[in-house]
Amino acid sequence: MIKAIALDDEILALKIIENYAGKIENLFLEKVFNTQSDAQKYLNKFPVDLIFLDIEMPSKNGMDFYKNISQNTKVIFTTAYSEYAVDAFSINAVDYLLKPFSFERFKAAVEKVKINSDADEIKYLSIRADYKLHKINFNDILLIEGLDDYIQIHVNDHSTITARSSMKNILEKLSEKDFVRVHRSYIVPIQNIKTIVNRNIHIGEFIIPIGETYKDLVMKIVNKG
Repeated sequence: MIKAIALDDEILALKIIENYAGKIENLFLEKVFNTQSDAQKYLNKFPVDLIFLDIEMPSKNGMDFYKNISQNTKVIFTTAYSEYAVDAFSINAVDYLLKPFSFERFKAAVEKVKINSDADEIKYLSIRADYKLHKINFNDILLIEGLDDYIQIHVNDHSTITARSSMKNILEKLSEKDFVRVHRSYIVPIQNIKTIVNRNIHIGEFIIPIGETYKDLVMKIVNKG
């Protein structure tokens, strides 16, 4: 199921998207917004897979709005202006729908989202940080550390990527068979759990405590392995 929202300052445009979305299986349009502030408040609380986004809006340009979204959300731009197409695809837009667009064109755009989602499943973590979309191979992740409203991804090459996200949101983007949360502040790849000493997981130079809430799950995984 693709969870989506739509943002457009034109009510009629939102009604068309609602109508089209209702005809597509496995697409759930959770909310529509005609102001960026309301859409931003929603995105701050709830993860979505896709946003249908207008570009020319009264406050902030739609592309600038998308660049500032902290969660990893795919975008299909819906606009009456063709001149933004190159810029849209440069920031990894799934598609670019020129108004007025048909249901068939809308459906084809959504199909691209499904194809991209299937291709990314299990293999990669896509996350936006430093105004870029990072695509990180699961096998390259050493561990993920929670830091208040941010997470820090430690990569095998000793680099780190810091992004605005909750641990809950980032865990939803990871494969359950490959990653486990071991502490309120740590998520680790299951394949990296090789040494446990005094309820601490040793991964390279890191010593990760196992939280009381997670100890039964971690031990179950270790014993199964």
